[in-house]
Order: sequence, then C-alpha cells, then structure tokens
Amino acid sequence: MPILKPTLLAASRRVWIDGDKIPATGGCVIALNHVSHIDPLMAAHFVYDHGRLPRYLAKAGLFSNKLLGGFLDSAGQIPVQRQSANALGAFSAAVEAVRQGECVVVYPEGTITRDPDLWPMTGKSGAARIALETGAPVIPVAHWGVQEILAPYAKSVRLLPRKTVTFKAGDPVALDDLAVPQPDQRADTAAVTEATGRIMAAITGLLEDLRGEKAPPIRFDPRQAGVTLIGNPHKKQKKGKDKR
Repeated sequence: MPILKPTLLAASRRVWIDGDKIPATGGCVIALNHVSHIDPLMAAHFVYDHGRLPRYLAKAGLFSNKLLGGFLDSAGQIPVQRQSANALGAFSAAVEAVRQGECVVVYPEGTITRDPDLWPMTGKSGAARIALETGAPVIPVAHWGVQEILAPYAKSVRLLPRKTVTFKAGDPVALDDLAVPQPDQRADTAAVTEATGRIMAAITGLLEDLRGEKAPPIRFDPRQAGVTLIGNPHKKQKKGKDKR
C-alpha cells in the first residue's frame, strides 16, 4: 500500500467518513459495493488509512500475472476460483484469516454491479458465511466517485480534473440473532440468506447517503435479468475465461 498510495493521492481528492468504525484490532469483515476495477485499490487506501492491513478475496486469474500475482501473494491476498468447487478453499482461508485477527475485505456482489445506475445488486453469501462462522463483525462500507476515474469496464482512466472519491463506513451489521450455536457449525441457508440481505441493505443505505438519492425498491438481480455474472456484460464471453 505505501507504494500505491502516492499514485492514489495524485489521482483523486478523498473524503473519508466514519472510518473509525473499522475495528482497530481483531478479526473483521469489510463489505463494500463494487463499481470499478480500481475501487479495490481505493478501498485498500481507506482501510489502510484507518490502521488496518486489508486482505482481499481476489479472483484467481489475477495471480497468473507474474508481477501482479507475486504482489498479491506476498501481500497475503486470497485467490478465488469463481463459480467452481475451489471457491470453498478460498472461503476456508478467509475464515482462518478472520480467526487469526485479520481484516478481510469482501465484495458481496462478486463482481462490478450490473445495475444500470450502479446501485448495489443482489449479493452473494461469502461475507455472511464468514461472519456467521467466525462471529466477527461485518463493517459495511459504501463509496462513490471511483467510477469517474475509471468507469465500469472502461479501458482508460480519467485523471483530470481530479475526481472526488468518498468512502463511508457504517456500524457493524446486526447478525447476533443469526449466529451459529457452535463455533465450527455452519449456518443454515435461511440464516445466510437473511444475513446477506442485511449486509446489502446496510451498504445500500450508506450509498444512498453519499449519493443523496434513494435506491430502487427492488435490488437488481442479474440472473433474473439474463445478464452474465462474469466479465463485461456488454461483450460476449469466451468460454473458460475468468474475467471481472
């Protein structure tokens, strides 16, 4: 992060709101909305500026790049083989990291939102399952403005004029009533679904505050809309490729 920070400082004006809600110590899950390929870098900046070293669940394809893969591996990031049985290994690694007191960053949507107006869409269960299995707090975080630097699936960044990027953290999502009774017990499907919904609602509420407008009453569901879950939704995907 110290290497990336000067570039991020030059590319944007940053507004950090309530970052002190990120626990100073102990295992936790940071759950964010996803609007750009570079928002993980800005999210790392936000988390790092508030005293934590983030660990990411990152798509496995990024690790195949020699330079980036080496950086991600040395930084302790966790590769995820999306839409495969190997994703279970990433989940176990994330659970263990949280139990070891680390701060794990998760994008519950699993990819850049497909919502036409960039509102959070339906979430996947990873963040909820990690939280319910470990008992660690989930801190919802919303951000806005990164998409002005690099729009979803755009090929070039827009550095001038400098854009304002705002991040806001919320209170831990209330999940105590859904916690599993035994430390190594898996949460049932109903509990995971409810927890995922609460996490997405918390992120969406924070984003409404940042944008000064209301989100659609029904969260966008790419499956129901017939939109691809991986890669650029505006392009035909090549079979076997893991893209985001």
